Amino acid sequence: MLTGYHLIAGEWVAGEVTFASSPATGTPHRFSVGTPAHVDRACRAAEEAFWSYSAVTNEDRARLLDRIADEVEARGAAITEIGHQESGLPTARLEGERARTTGQLRLFAAHIRNGLHLDRRHDPAQPDRKPLPRPELTLIQRPIGPVAVFGASNFPLAFSVAGGDTASALAAGCPVVVKGHSAHPGTGELVAQAIHAAIQAEELHPGVFSLIQGGRRDVGEALVRHPLIRAVGFTGSLVGGRALFDLCVARTDPIPFFGELGSVNPMFLLPGALAARGEDLARGWAGSLTMGAGQFCTNPGIAVVIDGPDADRFVASAYRDGQRRIASGRGVRELLVTSCDMRTATPYLYEVAAADWLSDHALADEVFGPLGLVVRARDAGEVEDLARGLNGQLTCTLHMQADDRDAARRLLPILERKAGRIIANGFPTGVEVADAMVHGGPYPASTNFGHTSVGTMSIRRWLRPVCYQGFTPEHGD
Repeated sequence: MLTGYHLIAGEWVAGEVTFASSPATGTPHRFSVGTPAHVDRACRAAEEAFWSYSAVTNEDRARLLDRIADEVEARGAAITEIGHQESGLPTARLEGERARTTGQLRLFAAHIRNGLHLDRRHDPAQPDRKPLPRPELTLIQRPIGPVAVFGASNFPLAFSVAGGDTASALAAGCPVVVKGHSAHPGTGELVAQAIHAAIQAEELHPGVFSLIQGGRRDVGEALVRHPLIRAVGFTGSLVGGRALFDLCVARTDPIPFFGELGSVNPMFLLPGALAARGEDLARGWAGSLTMGAGQFCTNPGIAVVIDGPDADRFVASAYRDGQRRIASGRGVRELLVTSCDMRTATPYLYEVAAADWLSDHALADEVFGPLGLVVRARDAGEVEDLARGLNGQLTCTLHMQADDRDAARRLLPILERKAGRIIANGFPTGVEVADAMVHGGPYPASTNFGHTSVGTMSIRRWLRPVCYQGFTPEHGD
């Protein structure tokens, strides 16, 4: 079922050079290596498609999204099979991720059918107003143009070829050029086949979607720098995302870069909660921390506690067989060490005093795996100092009881400036695809704090407001 080719404007295109996939199980497959020439061809086709696709009705786009979901589900067994081979992820995880992907497509379809993404605003004319009359003003959101999307390594489906960035851009009326991730090229191709089949069935311009596989750094750079690309969506590392962000800004015509780059998602375990249910919190944290081998962007990597016996019990419960010994890093004590290789990841647990954490910026960097750090503060004042010292986060969590309300009330205004989502008495792993969801935050959690990469508001990234003066446009009906 695999061609090993790129999908560019409705055609499966081979490359002169190929690369072999590196599956966790099964036989490797060979795939064409993308080039800047492939990028140019795909971007030109996307620009040509924009003129017709941006003008179709919301109903037309909604039908496309629904059709893509249907086509993905029709290939469900094959997608799960190759996704498991390539990533090693359990089939249940992949099936859940596929359901999230198709559910997201259908949610966006329902959202744009209602025109909720357009944020229409209307000021009627006031011809008799003194001293000057007011013209009729109508505001509506319009699609910005072709969008580049970079697939994520840790989510073969939900944040990749037909994931949130692609789905929201198509919902907005923007053609998409995807740079597939080399960790799961077969999964990416099967999903691209589903999108291609949906575009054909809806009789839309084939340039609405293209997938370019593999390729060196020059392919990603060519995609970001291409003059016909109007915005970029990215989920990945801080280093890679920052490099692409800098390229977007350095263009002759700078374009927006919507990157989700990294977060340690701190949890604050307030004294009442720690005393009342410390062991339950420890077990919940361990489960959240190790879910998906710790490779979730909402992985709660840091637990902040006030030092004392309740903190001791929390740490002991988190990993009961952990043994303290000295580890590298200022003031850090190593509690649990296990071995990892390139395909598996087992838990690590450390602890550090809040003063040492505040003085060593490296301890605040994301670790993409099941590693937990307990930060022990002397008192509530030091907890607040630690909160003020945080970088931008995707999430912050408050575990609290009724007698923690005053402490929570003092922390909340600080955390509102630090995170896009604040959780009470829960765990951040897992992001609901919904209208009210915010998956983003101040830098470096994301590069644009005014938007989200998950939920219906993510569609707004690929739109810009246009005001029509003196007449009422029919765009977007």
